Amino acid sequence: MALLACGLAAPVSAQWLEFRTPGIPRKADGKADLTAPAPKTPDGRPDLSGLWRVDPHPYRLNVIQTLNDESVFTPAARDTYRKNVDNFRRDDPVTHCLPGGPSEILLGMFRMMQSPSMIGLMYEGGSGRYRQIFTDGRTLPVDPNPTWLGYSVGRWDGDTLVVDSAGFNARTWLDRAGHPHSERLHVTERFHRVDFGHVRFQMTFEDPDVLVKPISLSLALTYVPDTEMLETVCNEGERDTAHLVREVPARIRLGTDVLKKYTGVYTFREGPGIIPAFMGSTQVVSLVDDQLFLNALPLVAQSETMFDSSGGAAEFRADARGVIHLLLKLAEGEAFYDLKP
Repeated sequence: MALLACGLAAPVSAQWLEFRTPGIPRKADGKADLTAPAPKTPDGRPDLSGLWRVDPHPYRLNVIQTLNDESVFTPAARDTYRKNVDNFRRDDPVTHCLPGGPSEILLGMFRMMQSPSMIGLMYEGGSGRYRQIFTDGRTLPVDPNPTWLGYSVGRWDGDTLVVDSAGFNARTWLDRAGHPHSERLHVTERFHRVDFGHVRFQMTFEDPDVLVKPISLSLALTYVPDTEMLETVCNEGERDTAHLVREVPARIRLGTDVLKKYTGVYTFREGPGIIPAFMGSTQVVSLVDDQLFLNALPLVAQSETMFDSSGGAAEFRADARGVIHLLLKLAEGEAFYDLKP
């Protein structure tokens, strides 16, 4: 029994999940002081080193939030997007354990390691996924061999690190919803460390082949103390690919009278508290050209009440009075929304 207990305890301690991060400011109770002054490097620059988490944000699935924003994409890009939706996003590289491309930083935790000539980013999302941001004065390559995560160079604008990235291959997407990008994509990121535990982060996408104007996202990063990232090897035991549809089935077509009764504004009633942070406390369901949308995400009918959506499923339920309610089924759990009168 003693040997068994030792064997069970060893992996937990070996993973350093509760190891106190050395050398960081702490409060009287021993907890990390995230509002302490931001650290500096010997040359006076803000030191961005550390383990960071992107705070909950609505762009994880979709870089646009309303149907009006669809106008930022060219007609050809919108057509590609609809095809990706219609085939249930079977070509999403993340589904096949490939890197997420330019939006990889939006998906979870990452570690930054800063030196005078380079800043390294290691992503939690998969082993071998890293970026090198060169701050040694070099410029972006003129004719690069396209890569999954592109090429990055950085410069300082006062206390803000400005990163320019290009040279992405076109196999990745801008988001998990299925919006495409081309090899001409250019990404600008701005990191501003306001104190020890918080960074203001801005990301701008520019792509003359896909976007008619830039898309900019403003997010917050929070320092993650006293823990460590775990190794993630997506291909280990991966079983999704075998179950993805080979042939896109004929779509279920519902009448306008059925779809219309689902439209309106829904408000969050109950479910995991993290879902409103990611998906919003209100959901707008609209109907355009016989296509139902959840905010800016197309809903693909699986039955008269069940619909497929990026990242999960949506189900419409009528109560005894005939009032429609929305149930979102996501990886984080199930959330109920009520239709406003």
